[in-house]
Amino acid sequence: MKKYLVTGGAGFIGSNFVLYMLNQHDDVSIVNVDSLTYAGNLENLKSVENDGRHRFVQADIRDADKIREIVDQFAPDYVINFAAESHVDRSILDPGAFASTNVMGTVALLNVVKAAWEQSDGSYGDHKYIQVSTDEVYGSLSLDEPNSFFRETTPLNPHSPYSSSKASADLFVKAYADTYGLPVNITRCSNNYGPYQFPEKLIPLMINNALVHKALPVYGDGLNVRDWLYVEDHCKAIDLVASNGKVGEIYNVGGHNERPNIFIVKKIIEEVSAVTGDAEINEALISYVEDRKGHDRRYGIAPDKIKEDLGWEPETAFETGIVKTIQWYLANPEWVEHVTSGDYQNYYSKMYENK
Repeated sequence: MKKYLVTGGAGFIGSNFVLYMLNQHDDVSIVNVDSLTYAGNLENLKSVENDGRHRFVQADIRDADKIREIVDQFAPDYVINFAAESHVDRSILDPGAFASTNVMGTVALLNVVKAAWEQSDGSYGDHKYIQVSTDEVYGSLSLDEPNSFFRETTPLNPHSPYSSSKASADLFVKAYADTYGLPVNITRCSNNYGPYQFPEKLIPLMINNALVHKALPVYGDGLNVRDWLYVEDHCKAIDLVASNGKVGEIYNVGGHNERPNIFIVKKIIEEVSAVTGDAEINEALISYVEDRKGHDRRYGIAPDKIKEDLGWEPETAFETGIVKTIQWYLANPEWVEHVTSGDYQNYYSKMYENK
């Protein structure tokens, strides 16, 4: 049985990965480590609470002693690091928190893993560390060059505190591979969407606001383009990279679903209105707000390498995935209510109101 240590496994992508792995594989066990900050939610894992293959431990990856204790006890074959502060807007408000978790947390985790896995001859046995990163480390593409894409060889050029922290973490992972021979892979994904996504992100924010007839805030002119990847497709890619990816390689994971933000918003209005039959959910709810500082214009990933090496390609068209996502949020109002209370309301007011 293969053993996985998943960090950040109560967050959006991490929890989806845990659920995917337990659903797809009988021969895996997972210890799930999450510090349960605002975006970590144990409700995401309700369906596996009684699954003996899954164990949850509340811990911060910066706490090296606690992580060492977990690694020594569980002896994982794979470490998949999802743990991160992950929203650009929040990084603009507090860059230091992103440097602390995303950079120093990754370094602490690497140190623990290296010490646990390194053998007397300098080898690491049948182990691997996977760093889950983002296409934002590459910077921005021009809207005038629609055939240009981020590739694994594209130079890193991050613009926000968030993407800078993720790029720094990637470079530390590479350094541990180059310097110490640690077996690693880095995956860099485009914008994920799907169930269990915290509603500060564009798609769940728009769904949630539309349902209660609240203004739909759109940054700038709304023409910034993102490549959208259904989260289950991303989970499949990470599973493949962990088991079959060539040690030391970087793999871009993209959805071939590039859309301007305003298209996404209008599509959500159309679908939510159709599903609910609510005529008050219409484009009059759109409210253009002051643009985000340093807002990258376009992201676009070329996932050619992961297709050629591992046979992966996205399976979920955006038009299919967005309907599945809307239906999930409509079917889970209690989850939405719980995560949009308290601190989230204060954050929302700071980011979008009076702009």
